[in-house]
Amino acid sequence: MYGLGLLKGLSVTIRYAFKKPFTVQYPETKLKTQPRYRGYEFVWYEDRCTGCASCAKYCPLGIIKIVTKRAPEANIGGKYALDIFDIDTGRCMFCALCVEACPYDALFMGVNYERASYTRGGLVVHIDELRNAKKMPSAFLRPNLEVQAGKYTEESSLNPNEAGR
Repeated sequence: MYGLGLLKGLSVTIRYAFKKPFTVQYPETKLKTQPRYRGYEFVWYEDRCTGCASCAKYCPLGIIKIVTKRAPEANIGGKYALDIFDIDTGRCMFCALCVEACPYDALFMGVNYERASYTRGGLVVHIDELRNAKKMPSAFLRPNLEVQAGKYTEESSLNPNEAGR
């Protein structure tokens, strides 16, 4: 019984010992991510967000902070003006429950994976950073985005009309 398991483990080791290693020189060469990859970023469409804070309510860790005020125009129809929309990615477990809870498809997980920081304060994504970021949503919870996700380049960004359900 012990000998068979040992032989199976050694067979895997011997099999990979003779294969050519797969190495990528990371900063210069980046791997292309899969369309449904949930990266280390959030994509937020401000024109779709009503400030309902359902994403903050459904977050199990409470890392999304939303502060709203009444919209200056009363005829907008249930939309609030957002003062603060902060996401603390240092505590986030990337479960995507906030994305699932958004009734207006305003929040998505992104496909980028480069958000390293030396301090915990640098891991908080503020509203201005969310507004100015490139819009490259993941197709994790929205399979209809799988076609667009394959076309992302360094300069591309997905407009809000293409990101809906």
